[in-house]
Amino acid sequence: MKSLIDRYGRWLGPYAALWITLIFGGLLVITLALLGAEVYQSVVAKDGVAGLDRPVLELAKQYRNPGLDTAVTAFTYIGGGVGMPILASILVAWLIYVSRSWRPLILVGGAAAVSITATTVSKTLLGRVRPDHIDAVPPFEFSPSFPSGHTLNTTVVIGAVVYLICLQADKTWVRVSVITAGALFIICMGLSRVFLGHHWMTDVIAAWLLGLAWLGMVILAHRLFHVIRRREQAGPAPTFEHPAELTAKEPNERAQEQGADTAREEAPGAGGSHGGRRGDAASG
Repeated sequence: MKSLIDRYGRWLGPYAALWITLIFGGLLVITLALLGAEVYQSVVAKDGVAGLDRPVLELAKQYRNPGLDTAVTAFTYIGGGVGMPILASILVAWLIYVSRSWRPLILVGGAAAVSITATTVSKTLLGRVRPDHIDAVPPFEFSPSFPSGHTLNTTVVIGAVVYLICLQADKTWVRVSVITAGALFIICMGLSRVFLGHHWMTDVIAAWLLGLAWLGMVILAHRLFHVIRRREQAGPAPTFEHPAELTAKEPNERAQEQGADTAREEAPGAGGSHGGRRGDAASG
């Protein structure tokens, strides 16, 4: 019993924090997904949370003016089908250079691909109509409204970039600054879509929830990958300059084996005794 506890304790001990992250992160992802489903049901039924849509739109219209409309329109272009790929490419290229690893491309690219697919499928299935053009700021958009593609894709891409930057940063203030800037960017992108009258508030809320849920899945998968990788590899994560070093045994086990080999080599008459046994076996 004690040996069993020691064995699993030696394996789980170094990764206790990661396992706690996986458990609580998984619960968070499930909660966000359920909240997103609740918003979806409210949109379909046209009640509940959907009651926010008209009041919020009317409030946004009160603060519009030509200068602010132009500035918000320019900002929302960053999260569109042209602006976001350009911004993501620049950030990913910088992360690849800094980390000397293809991890940013795989992580951000994979997360964005699923996000775009989910946006397209959701819009097609639900087909929700956007606010009337009389309540919107041109240029007008004609694709289905639910969920907000700008918000969903921005949440996933910028969230993944923030996560990767935090992995590279050593100082706490840098991580806090990056997380704050990323959160503000994601929030402002969603609110800009409501301000311009291009989406309902529930479109944006659902996009935030779904985006965070998918981002959580990506991060959890990445952390779990490292748990498994550390069981199979030694040293830092593989990069351009430092390829993976595979190992099947713990460092203390290798040290014990090396010590035993050295003792056998230094033992007097070891070679003769082995030779005698081999000779007897051959003659027999």
